[in-house]
Amino acid sequence: MVCADEQIHSEEAKVLRELAQNTNVGIHTIEEMEKILSQDENFISVENVARQIQQGEQSEAMRQLIAMAYIDGYFSPLEREMVDHVAKIWNWSNSEVERLLEQTETFSRVKPATDNRDESKLSVGACLLKGVDSVLSRALVDNLAKVAPENLGRRIEQLRKEILLAGPEYDDAIKRCTVIANEDYKYAENSLKSAYSDLVSLAKNLKKYTEAIQQKTSSKGQANTVKEVAKQLESTRNALMVETLKELEGVRESLYAKQRALQHFSIAFIGKTKAGKSTLHAIITGDGWDAIGVGKQRTTRFNRVYEWKNIRIIDTPGIGAPGGKSDEQIAESIIEESDVICYVVTNDSIQETEFKFLQLLKEKAKPLIILLNVKNNLRDTRRLEHFLKDSDKLFVMHSASGLSGHIERIRRYAKQHYDNDYFEVIPVMLLAAQMSRETEHQQHKDKLFKASRIQDFLDAIRVSLVEHGVIRRSQTLLGSTVVAIEEPNKWVTEQVQAYQDLTKSLKNMRNKFQEGVTKASRENHEYLIYEIKAVFKDAFNTIQPFAEENWDADENQLTSKWESRLRILNFQDRLNNAFEELGKKFNHEIEELLDEIGTELQLMARLGGENFNFNKQKNINFRDMVRIGTTLLGIATSITMLFTAPPLGIVMAIGTIVSIITGFFKSKKEKQREAAEKISQSLNNQLEEYQQKTLTKAKEEFIKYYDSVAVNINNYFDELIYGIEKISEQLAKTKSQLDSSTNYLNRVYAKRIIDWCLDKYEPLKDEEIIKTISKVQRDFGKSITIQISSDLHFIRNQEIINRVLQEDVSIISLKTSK
Repeated sequence: MVCADEQIHSEEAKVLRELAQNTNVGIHTIEEMEKILSQDENFISVENVARQIQQGEQSEAMRQLIAMAYIDGYFSPLEREMVDHVAKIWNWSNSEVERLLEQTETFSRVKPATDNRDESKLSVGACLLKGVDSVLSRALVDNLAKVAPENLGRRIEQLRKEILLAGPEYDDAIKRCTVIANEDYKYAENSLKSAYSDLVSLAKNLKKYTEAIQQKTSSKGQANTVKEVAKQLESTRNALMVETLKELEGVRESLYAKQRALQHFSIAFIGKTKAGKSTLHAIITGDGWDAIGVGKQRTTRFNRVYEWKNIRIIDTPGIGAPGGKSDEQIAESIIEESDVICYVVTNDSIQETEFKFLQLLKEKAKPLIILLNVKNNLRDTRRLEHFLKDSDKLFVMHSASGLSGHIERIRRYAKQHYDNDYFEVIPVMLLAAQMSRETEHQQHKDKLFKASRIQDFLDAIRVSLVEHGVIRRSQTLLGSTVVAIEEPNKWVTEQVQAYQDLTKSLKNMRNKFQEGVTKASRENHEYLIYEIKAVFKDAFNTIQPFAEENWDADENQLTSKWESRLRILNFQDRLNNAFEELGKKFNHEIEELLDEIGTELQLMARLGGENFNFNKQKNINFRDMVRIGTTLLGIATSITMLFTAPPLGIVMAIGTIVSIITGFFKSKKEKQREAAEKISQSLNNQLEEYQQKTLTKAKEEFIKYYDSVAVNINNYFDELIYGIEKISEQLAKTKSQLDSSTNYLNRVYAKRIIDWCLDKYEPLKDEEIIKTISKVQRDFGKSITIQISSDLHFIRNQEIINRVLQEDVSIISLKTSK
């Protein structure tokens, strides 16, 4: 449970260790506990632990879990997920969990943040476990009492472990920051919830529309077309849903971060492993010395948190450590809730790669201080003596071994990724500051502390909090919240453009297909006519020899022999094959045309041709999008005409002619010639008529066939384009909603900037925001342009405004510009 929110609060770690001592747990249990804290690859799973809890002990164990969750004063959504997960393992009903959590709420109602925490939720755990008589629960109650705010303050004061960031000026600054934070959070929360709702609606509408398309499959004559379209749109919707859910998760995490940040001014220490972050944390807080030293830098892979009077110090895992990708993600998670980022680097290894992380800070519009930890082995007695005699030597700027070269490289590398150089670079020697707190160096503690120049850093933090804390809070709760909404908005904007381009491309492809299918129809019709005429030509060519050979045959013989001659010519089969081959050939050409169109779409998507860019939808295959099966084309396996029998009428006519001729007294040769001519003439006339009917029938059938294919394909494109346009409309609607949220929140943030520039405070009110701020344009991390309605005389000059906000700020009066 301590690790559930991916942050190890200093008091949580202490309670765990004290619990281990008070309950006399075994060495094996402590070892397993340390594995969990360090996220060792072999740490025991939640499932394995939960299943060992007997049913009669589960209720108390659940209370213990919730008590631990509340120890840092905040029951996070991730901790709630942990509770739900354990409840599921134990087969608890939702009502059991809800009943216990409702009981928890009676102990501590959520209150707005105030300048003190005398009635904090930290006491909830003790209330939950009151009256429970197990050793572990009694020990947990005792330890929870120790870390209650009022007791914690007295105890730390008694032990003289007050952190260095303390004093009346800090208390006053925190009070002002708290007032600002509570107001700003309401706007941030509403905007994030609105953005979340917009994205949820997008997902629902995409699902609703694709389901509506699928329901149209019952439409007569369009079922196959709609099924194909619905399948393609479902694929598109699924691809969009994956990205939408990712953006939803980002917005949700941002809201959680704002909730955590509400009551504290937060300072995060980030940097590569062994840069000195944990040492800096221990120096400032006077806590966490057990995490310093060779081999101990990786006591946990989570962020370590220390709180003192609404100041929050966050020590993150080292970027680039073994398993560094996970650590970098954990470090990223803290950026949303941090007011100031302290990026720690060392003079012994300044590489450009370690500054790439600053790109994320720029995107989140976060203020930055770079701490240059000057390394020197002061553990060596002789080096320590030289250092104490002339500590300034190590901080000389311009010399062969001076710091100016390091600082120049830092600024050059940082500027490449942070996009401005308004940040401070502060050289310190953390080892000297650390040694000033060690017993064996107490005789030189003041000298070591002063020589470390850690005070320069503390002064920078003091200025950031005491002088500029209110605007820092607004930067976190308003300025960077706009970024959190702008990220999904940017993605939605890309999708709107992509789908608009896709619609345009599909319309062009439909026109291209219509041209192609018309050409294919013309060529295949010509091919069919040619094949039919070739079959009839062979029949015409055999008429004369047939008539001469069978001039004296009777009617039955002529009929039989003509049928035999046609079979030898494969007359009927060849006609049928001509139509069947035409169907196959035409079908193949149409499929090739569609495949060519799909390939062209795919190539355009990959190369961004014709302003078409679909990089976010890499899993959509555009070739598949327009590859249509034979069912959709309406093409049967073969298309045959009604050529089911030889032309017997011709033979019957021949028989009549022959019988008439034989009634005259002529020579045999004359009879043979005249009979053959009559048979040939009759066959030619009737075969010519039959050929013409066949060609007419072929044209009619082919046009019907062509129309069927064209209608089906056009319906497919029309349905697909209509579906894509509907998706585009939903995306455009969501973009408009997100634009409205970002524009409004930008104006709220701009109002805070204007008030800060005037060195005044007034509660945020919509009418004043609208009255004062006309328009805001932002290039996150680079610049912000604010148009105001009237002339104002600012207390702070332009240089200070840019340096504090760490952006180029332009404030334009519409009244003056007119």
